[in-house]
Amino acid sequence: MIPRTLTAVLRQRAASNPVVTLLGPRQSGKTTLCKATFSDKAYVSLEPLDTRDYAKADPRGFLDQFGDHGVVLDEIQNAPELLHYIQDRVDNNGNMGQYILTGSQNLVISAKVSQSLAGRTAILTLLPLSYTEISQAATPPANVWEAVWKGGYPRLYNQAVAPEEWLADYILTYLQRDVRQLVNVGNLDQFSRFLQLSAAHTAQEVNYTTLGNDVGLSHNTIRTWSSVLQESFLTATLTPWLGNIRKRLVKTPKQHFLDTGVVCSLLGISNPEQLRLHPLRGAIFESWVVAELHKHYLNQGKKPGLYHYRENSGLEFDMLMETPEGLTPIEIKSAQTINSEFFKNFTQAASREELATQLNVSQGKIVYAGDTPQTRHGVRVIPWGQLSGI
Repeated sequence: MIPRTLTAVLRQRAASNPVVTLLGPRQSGKTTLCKATFSDKAYVSLEPLDTRDYAKADPRGFLDQFGDHGVVLDEIQNAPELLHYIQDRVDNNGNMGQYILTGSQNLVISAKVSQSLAGRTAILTLLPLSYTEISQAATPPANVWEAVWKGGYPRLYNQAVAPEEWLADYILTYLQRDVRQLVNVGNLDQFSRFLQLSAAHTAQEVNYTTLGNDVGLSHNTIRTWSSVLQESFLTATLTPWLGNIRKRLVKTPKQHFLDTGVVCSLLGISNPEQLRLHPLRGAIFESWVVAELHKHYLNQGKKPGLYHYRENSGLEFDMLMETPEGLTPIEIKSAQTINSEFFKNFTQAASREELATQLNVSQGKIVYAGDTPQTRHGVRVIPWGQLSGI
């Protein structure tokens, strides 16, 4: 097992809360992490129908078998009826870390957990492996394009499996099982087409009408389907930062896939070299960096403080990141050689007092696909493999 950065936070939250809820996409490593961290507890998956039926039909009897010592309950969204009974038990005995819950449906679980276990549970999110974690694998990626093409699902690094085959199976399982649980999709082929088009639009501002026209559905249906991607942790949106200059700013969120291996599989990119030459490599690399920074926050138990910025005039930053120094602009470049074009938006923003006072432009950062760090005019250029120090 590759050590997970979230382990220390998971232990700390279990020591100070009666319940810990760990969310994340399927196969991100939630079960493995919980079994390793809480090896003294019983483990029960709520995926098997007989176990699920028992939990729903007799929740008291189901929980009684674990006593006050507690249990790891995997995929709690399959038996949300248990939550009210868990509430009663933790209120009565006050034991910390008694119940460890996992789930792979974000909003559904968060809403039900917040309703039943408000003030009783910590909620954490585990995404696939960060590059910092992957670098500890027996055979880490040889270069940036292999890292981006392969993505971060643990199975690809813990076992000898072919990424293109495993990811294709993962997507098929997602379509056949998870999508059906979250929304009534009449035509899975149509949803599959939507998923492929969404992958082709990663790192772009969301346009439900355009996607709807391409798929042949209303923008309201596409909006619902896009929420399913977020619900299952396949994508995340960067909301626009509006500041105090609202009239000039584009107010549309950007959508990013949280695993670029999935993107490459959906787009039929079959190897790292093909990705390096692909016309969408810039967008895919941008989403890889955004996903890494999501993991940076989530692995500390924090909510991602990330936004994007674009003015109607054309000035933009791929990302704004909340840091102790303020809101720091970040540019993301898929080039492997530093050039003066990298810095033009920082220079333009610094020349405008109104903007420079709201953004920490002088401490800006550039993440690029090369290997050599550099600093120019206060702007740090960070290689793709050194994001942990951002």
